[in-house]
Amino acid sequence: MDIQLEPGDIDTAVPPSGPGCVECEATGGWWVHLRRCAACGHIGCCDTSPSQHASKHAAETTHPVIRSYEPGETWFYDFRTEQVFDGPELAPPESHPASQPVPGPEGRVPADWMDKVHR
Repeated sequence: MDIQLEPGDIDTAVPPSGPGCVECEATGGWWVHLRRCAACGHIGCCDTSPSQHASKHAAETTHPVIRSYEPGETWFYDFRTEQVFDGPELAPPESHPASQPVPGPEGRVPADWMDKVHR
């Protein structure tokens, strides 16, 4: 599969916005997995998470490419084509801290979290 990226889809110099989902942190929410906007570094929660902030960010900003922000995962995803692909190395850090639990953050994940995820 040949991915056609446009200028601005990926900025390798911009660092991530922090160790957790920007919106969940602001509202006291929680996430299953984290995703990093490849254009601006915004960290949002995945589509399995209750609030799905990464895809909302992509739709609101027209930043179509994300990268996993999980330790050991380096895949990119293009919302336009719904394709996963390999891409360039981004500014560090590459993921949230390995000590951060999944789902997270620690202390905010409800005991019945599996009943609250999108499948």
